[in-house]
Amino acid sequence: MCTSVIVNKKKTIVGWNLDLLDMEYRVRPSEEGVFIEINDAKEGWMPLFGGNVRGDFVGMPTCWPYDRRSDPVSGNEWNVILLDIDLLTKKKTLQEIKEIVENEDICSVPGLTFMSSLSDCEGNVLHIVPGQGSVYQEKPEYALMTNFSPFKMDAETHPWMGWDRYRKAEEMLKETTDDFSVEDCFNILKAVSQTVCPTVVSMVYDVTEKTICWCENRQWDTILQKTF
Repeated sequence: MCTSVIVNKKKTIVGWNLDLLDMEYRVRPSEEGVFIEINDAKEGWMPLFGGNVRGDFVGMPTCWPYDRRSDPVSGNEWNVILLDIDLLTKKKTLQEIKEIVENEDICSVPGLTFMSSLSDCEGNVLHIVPGQGSVYQEKPEYALMTNFSPFKMDAETHPWMGWDRYRKAEEMLKETTDDFSVEDCFNILKAVSQTVCPTVVSMVYDVTEKTICWCENRQWDTILQKTF
């Protein structure tokens, strides 16, 4: 599952709920960023989510229902997961990834449509849905992504699409003030957190203050942080 929130008020603040079932993960703070890594059977620990010291943030919700247009076909497509990793590890900038997705074919892995919710230090946002397209917003007041395609919205339904989470988060985002804070962002993440497919990491990046805060397993009173 997962929920991604980007807010541009007096500060740029990014929020992310990683909702995960039956996968091994870890949170790894470093001088380069705070990375949420997944243990892949072939590749080992892969940094798939989180924020880096440059101010970029990567969220990667799964799109429900799956759309076969995201499957690789020719072998010449750019894989959305690798693009996400390139942003997180500073091998590419958001603008470079924007150029790629606007001019090249983007795929996910066979049988599963991973989307991307990407942002940079300026608060610019890039949403990518492999096989369907991308949406770029220059420092929007807020941007939101759960587990359905922004190109389809609720035209197709699925139990895991997170339409209820989207509406709840949007309702709260519409009420935000110019003083929107890390605490306010955690309140949104708490309101849309999950237990069936559990929220294992909730992370908030105060990009303006270069501080990443996070908690695990919905332990909202145990917040860790890293300042760059």
